[in-house]
Formats: sequence, C-alpha cells, structure tokens
Amino acid sequence: MPHVESGLMALHRPLMRLQQVHKMREKAGQRFELQVPSFVLQPGEFLALIGTSGCGKSTLLDMLALVLRPTSAESFTLHLPHWPEPHEVMALPEVVLAGVRRAEIGYVLQTGGLLPFLTVRENVMLPCRLNGMGRVDQDIEALVERLGIADQLTKKPQFLSSGQRQRVAIARALSHRPVLVLADEPTAAVDRPTALDICATFRELTQQVGMTLCMVTHDEGLVVDMADRVFSFEVAKQGHHATYAICYERP
Repeated sequence: MPHVESGLMALHRPLMRLQQVHKMREKAGQRFELQVPSFVLQPGEFLALIGTSGCGKSTLLDMLALVLRPTSAESFTLHLPHWPEPHEVMALPEVVLAGVRRAEIGYVLQTGGLLPFLTVRENVMLPCRLNGMGRVDQDIEALVERLGIADQLTKKPQFLSSGQRQRVAIARALSHRPVLVLADEPTAAVDRPTALDICATFRELTQQVGMTLCMVTHDEGLVVDMADRVFSFEVAKQGHHATYAICYERP
C-alpha cells in the first residue's frame, strides 16, 4: 500500500528545519545578532519560545513566518505537505513566499491585530476570502463556538473585551486551516486565568486538525506543561552597542 507508506513518511518530515541560521539587525546605532544553531518544527507539534523582552523571540518568529529572511543560513528548509521535496527558503522568490504566508501560515499578534472596520465574523472569515475558499461557514461556526465567541459575530472589535479580541484573533488564524500557526505573546493583554484558558483551547484546536503551533511567551508557566518542546535564548553583550543571542532547545 504505497499511498499509506507515503502518508506515514510525510508525517515525519519536518515542516521547517533551520541549521546554523544567523540574523543581524541594526537600529539607531545598536546591533543585534541572533544565532539559531538547530531548530526543527515537526508537523502537529506545539513548540514554545520562551525568553525575556529583546532576546530574539520575535525575530525568530518573523523568520518562521517568512516575512524576515536570515542574513545567512547553512540550511533553512520548508516542506509543505503537498510539496514532494523540501525547498530552501533562501532560494524561493518573494512571490512564492507570499503565497505560502497567505495560504499556509496563521499569525496571532500580541495585540490581536483585528481590523476595526470589520465585524468579528468578517475578521474571522478574512483569510478564507483572501484564499478563495468557499463553503466554510459550518467549519467557522464550530470554531467560534469552541472559542466562546459565537454570540459576538456581529460586533466590531472595539466592543469586545481583551480576552474576546484574542479569541477572535485565534479564530482568524485558524479559519483557513493553515499548516503552521505562529503566536507572538497572544495572552500578554489578559489576566492569568484567561491566559491559561486561551492557551489550553489554542493547543486543543490545533491538535484536532494537526496544525503545527509555535508560540512566543515570556511566561514559562503558561506553556511548559503543554508544549511538546521548549526553546530558550542565551543573551550576552558584545561591547556597548551590540548584543547577541543564541536560540537553544531545552532538555
């Protein structure tokens, strides 16, 4: 049964693999350098990036989101389920990366990033419309019901609580069923009980459909018992105007 074997093999192919990836950033005379010796994202796992502000978490997340290219890389491969072979991200043209970002990646910002002139329903449906997806109403109804925002669909974001806005942002990131969901401090603006509930629901929803989830947080207690693997950052100063950080997987 070759098709079964191929399917099983696909499950074990890394979605992303970074080897000796390096990113240099400069702003206002300050230089920051992030080194990623080895980083692998497997299909269906929940990976957490933990560290203090300014350690490089968001820089790494932006590279995983394909909006920021590394300065250099020994290897940075992307292997989507419908691609027969992995591709080197550094060699892919921007038009291809833009298509992958639109169709295959969901992103939850710290502030939610909802469009204020759209209703909750319109915000949630936006990725589906951008990807030309039809007949998804039933799936969306089940998603917003699970997130506890089904009674908020006609409201504009400004009439929601901070917790509700983050739930809407999560629903929007999941609505088009991407293979990879990235979340940058998605619970920073809510109280701890709400944060724990949002994290648990987020994890459960991505597990149900086999999405890969990578979440950035400074609060280790939120994710340490939920994440399959945890990465941290070792930060050091190099003189007065330079900082470097190394991303490493915790044992």
